Amino acid sequence: MKKEAVGIIAEYNPFHAGHAYHIASAKELSGARWCVVAMSGDFVQRGEPAVFDKYTRARMALMCGADLVVELPAVFAVSSAEDFASCGTALLDRLGVVGSLCFGSESGDIEAIRQAAAILAGGSPYEEALEQLLREGLRQGLTWPQARNRAVSLLAGQEGDFPFSPEEADQLLGAPNNLLGIEYCKALIRRNSRMEPFTLSRKGQGYHSRELSGEQASASALRRHMEQDLPIDEILPHIPRQLLPLYQNSRRITAGDCSSLLNYRLLELAQRDEDPARFGDLSPQLRDRLSGCLLSFDSWEGRISQLKTRQYTYTRVSRALTHLLLGITRELLEKGRELDYAPYIRILGFRREAAHLLGQIKKQAQIPMITKTAQAQKLLSPEAYALFSQDLHASHVRQSIEAAKYHICPKNEYTQPVCILSES
Repeated sequence: MKKEAVGIIAEYNPFHAGHAYHIASAKELSGARWCVVAMSGDFVQRGEPAVFDKYTRARMALMCGADLVVELPAVFAVSSAEDFASCGTALLDRLGVVGSLCFGSESGDIEAIRQAAAILAGGSPYEEALEQLLREGLRQGLTWPQARNRAVSLLAGQEGDFPFSPEEADQLLGAPNNLLGIEYCKALIRRNSRMEPFTLSRKGQGYHSRELSGEQASASALRRHMEQDLPIDEILPHIPRQLLPLYQNSRRITAGDCSSLLNYRLLELAQRDEDPARFGDLSPQLRDRLSGCLLSFDSWEGRISQLKTRQYTYTRVSRALTHLLLGITRELLEKGRELDYAPYIRILGFRREAAHLLGQIKKQAQIPMITKTAQAQKLLSPEAYALFSQDLHASHVRQSIEAAKYHICPKNEYTQPVCILSES
């Protein structure tokens, strides 16, 4: 049977005009009837809470062309790019209805991205030399991404049959969306997936740009604007107009809003004499640095400054703190990998017109579909349920932070998927 859906892995933090373009283009170029989005939940890969909660962001996607939004398990939504990509591709693959994967990139060159992925996925003729150069870079104090990029560039200059020149390798690996695309393709190679990847050239401002300018502002620029409570009118050219009420009326939180809760978690560690290195991304070196400042109360940003070194990037430290905040341990991450990253389908929202698609997923999916939390324990193995419970915990943590910031009584808003009614 022909697979009728194109897949997108996203965070929509927050959703903007570029994302709407991506969804429309993915459908058009793939010829797919449906678009399925695998989206991070209440916390995102850079190691902080999403600016809007997961149901608000799912609703935004559905209002702008997506047909179904499913949640990436929280343990991998806030993990490394490799784990994030492995989880997203596994989830889409195991739905049984997704035939292609569309992602944005700076290069727009799917063949170059696939070639780089084949080299980095392991098993290539360059694997041993690459590993040696990677270790050398790490010994020199480079971060892991820096060491990997250096290793590939050096190989490009040493190997006559290498598919890239050093300059091409630098350009390809020096752009964040290219790198994530390479991780998606690596994951597809490793799981021998039949999903066909293709890429769109990213338009507008760069991924890390913080300026509201150009054809399409970045999500970073929109977050910065909202953090500063600047006039909403300034972002109107960069978001689909139908989303304006959601932007205006939805509760927003930032990493800084987690500061008090993080300080409390660190006090708990000190009281219980608990080893911080048991949590994901908290290496023994970061543990030692953290142990020296457990009682030095500071903001979220301040904590990152306390721990950041040349070898540990801002994002790596932020992810480590988020793992600690949410209680995501190395053991839980390893269990998730053993379960092939995505052992269940958690629906966040769908369009009524996509009822046929849901029916096909129920028939063809390799994993259980969770539509109500009460079903989960009966449908899942104890190991898979532990991952699912972590998703619920992450949402409850976000609720607590929202309640403190907005002086409201927390409500159990995280039990049912969003359903967008037909517009006809």
